Amino acid sequence: MKIEVTARIAFPREQVFAAYRDHLPDLVPYLENVRAITVSQRTEEGEVTKLINRWKGGGEIPGVVRKFLSEDLLEWDDHATWKPAEWRCEWMTVVPAFKDAVDARGHNEYRDVNGHTELRIFGELKVDATKVRGVPRLLAGTVGPAVESFLVGRIRPNFVTVAQGVEKFLASRK
Repeated sequence: MKIEVTARIAFPREQVFAAYRDHLPDLVPYLENVRAITVSQRTEEGEVTKLINRWKGGGEIPGVVRKFLSEDLLEWDDHATWKPAEWRCEWMTVVPAFKDAVDARGHNEYRDVNGHTELRIFGELKVDATKVRGVPRLLAGTVGPAVESFLVGRIRPNFVTVAQGVEKFLASRK
């Protein structure tokens, strides 16, 4: 299932890019559906920065999805490669509890629009319910799309919420 989100942030691209790359844990107070963000690994390769951040989400899981998934689904590792020369971040999300069942990847583009930032997020999420323990094979064709819909339905607004959190974070630093 495709994920596409565009958000406008009222700060210069340099500040927005750096906030996303370097200050995600500081954004948690501005994110209502996120309980924690922890930097697990950070490496610098010239201008390129590679990060693994562990996110702990919150919120409710619908009944049809809850039967087959646990709260562990609300914890994930964000593998990100930051390329400042391109104003781009390539990402892959790994859900440890469902490593083989969930494939989520994409990229973010940071564009300068009259001194503000337009963040464009492009991604794709695939769920192979046959690889989720406890899902009967006969229901996998129904459960997989239900899980994808649930996750994408949460991911899209959360991307916008994170952008709003970045804006609030940057405003608090003025």
